[in-house]
Amino acid sequence: MKEDHDELSQIGITLANHFACVYYVDIETGSYREYVYTKAMSRRGLPVSGEDYFADFRIYASKWLHPDDLEYVLRAHDKKDILEKLSRDRTVSLVYRMIIHGCIDHGRLVYVMCEDKTHIICCFENIEDEVRAKKEQEQDLQSARLMARLDKLTGIRNKNAYMEYTASIDEKLKSGMNREPFAFVMCDVNDLKLINDTRGHSFGDEAIRRASCMVCDVFEHSPVFRVGGDEFAVVLQGRDYEQREHLFRRLKEESLANGRSRSGPVVACGMADYDPDRDTCVDDVFERADKQMYVIKKEMKSAHLIDGLANMDRIEKPIPDERRRLLDGLFGALYTVAGEGYVYLNDMRYDFSRWSLSLVDDFSLESEYMVHADRIWQNYIHPDDLQVYRKAVDTAICGNAQVTPIYYRARKTDGTYVMLTTRAFILSDSEGKPEYFGGIMVAH
Repeated sequence: MKEDHDELSQIGITLANHFACVYYVDIETGSYREYVYTKAMSRRGLPVSGEDYFADFRIYASKWLHPDDLEYVLRAHDKKDILEKLSRDRTVSLVYRMIIHGCIDHGRLVYVMCEDKTHIICCFENIEDEVRAKKEQEQDLQSARLMARLDKLTGIRNKNAYMEYTASIDEKLKSGMNREPFAFVMCDVNDLKLINDTRGHSFGDEAIRRASCMVCDVFEHSPVFRVGGDEFAVVLQGRDYEQREHLFRRLKEESLANGRSRSGPVVACGMADYDPDRDTCVDDVFERADKQMYVIKKEMKSAHLIDGLANMDRIEKPIPDERRRLLDGLFGALYTVAGEGYVYLNDMRYDFSRWSLSLVDDFSLESEYMVHADRIWQNYIHPDDLQVYRKAVDTAICGNAQVTPIYYRARKTDGTYVMLTTRAFILSDSEGKPEYFGGIMVAH
């Protein structure tokens, strides 16, 4: 008997590092004895010993088990069922919740059949840390899955989400389950490459974000996806599908208004309805919307060139594309270092200039691109300051590359005058001839 006790003591010591409480139970008589004990189980579990483990378990279980788990645990704690399962699997376990100091913890009860087939070991384990870690892992996985479907720049769904969403629609179409009508809207941000090249990618990113917000605001009941650098796809269903013509017209009108006022994003858009008689998959609808979008984009670009260069008919020597790209590049660099100020830059060889959009908006100029801009700008200068302005410009041109401050008043859109401090400069070519005249204006 002493040897048996020694062996069981060794088992208890080994299990003590893992389990909160361990009982050694005689299968035939039901008598039991506790061999591992922790404070976590004190005054909650069974006595240290007894004559009928299964009967005592039913008596004492209500003291520490969560009330919602009591019936389930007692039902699973039938002696006959446990012994039958142990004859097959050697171990049986069940997870439960327990109340400890008013708090809910998770526990696991494990039964192990001994080698002598006449005893079982009952092990109680607190697995709250394990459950918490598993929940955190599941949350991390859910977050990772969510992030894998979200566009980092705009916060809307990305191309991965688009592929999954349209694949689910395709499955319904093939199975004949999809009877709900839908439509596609394709959107493309205008002049993104020009914005990136001349003003930097931070301005391009902001244009994409603002375009995303505009599309989402118009189609507020539909999923919007960023499927490319400057491309968005919208799947219209339900309420938005019923109002698709109105919403599509609203998006186009907002884009055109933004283009005219230079105050917001401009997107070209195309729309196509699903036609069950001709469309076999989502891509068929997508392609029609995409083609219409590119047709509209081309039309908008042509209109933009005409509108953006309103006084081109007055140009005597058209500026070559290469020179215009160079002007845009220099303007972009100047705009970057200007901060909050207005910026303008004139190619003196062709008398072709570019002006900040904020300057165009605040003073109602014809366009950000203008020819003979100096003549146009003088119409905005206070009559009493014209002589000062002309003299300062002549001084700047004669002064070659020196930066010259100019102070004068200019008329804003609302008819009021604002004092401008302008630091003008000249960039000369390799032969020392003035080639670019520019400046940074700050309003006071």
